[in-house]
Amino acid sequence: MAIKLVTALAAVLTASAALADPIEISRSITDIAAGADRHDWARVRGAFAETVTTDYTSLWGGEPVTQSSDDLVAGWAGFLPGFEVTHHMVTNHTVTAQTDTAASAEADFTATHRIEDTLWVLGGRYTYELEKSDDRWLVTSMTMTSLWESGDRGLVAKAGERAASARN
Repeated sequence: MAIKLVTALAAVLTASAALADPIEISRSITDIAAGADRHDWARVRGAFAETVTTDYTSLWGGEPVTQSSDDLVAGWAGFLPGFEVTHHMVTNHTVTAQTDTAASAEADFTATHRIEDTLWVLGGRYTYELEKSDDRWLVTSMTMTSLWESGDRGLVAKAGERAASARN
């Protein structure tokens, strides 16, 4: 009887740990988007490993960029406040592969950027690579696949100018 109880308890604990990982992976994904919209840069930084690769080539062309997460977040912090408001809705989080130390995930997104009455909105999918670090899943790679956009892409340049003038 005691062996069956211990076996059952071990199965429950293992299942609980397995369920916790997708929740923690989703938390890291959410912290990036929600933290950026709230300008909570510590929250954003906490979701990334020390080095991260970002790939926005489907939208901007060029090549993926690998850099320190501090540099990535500093870049976002120097740019995103140039918009009056942003709203990055990242949904349908799906863990597509997972081991004890690494995971892959996907999520769909709609990103709204506003200055005055003008909007730039885009939608698509993110693919994430994550690594387990102590008690947290950290993003090591993030690839955006842009599927559509509407509005004025010129707001990006305007936001950059507004953010730069606010720093000066």
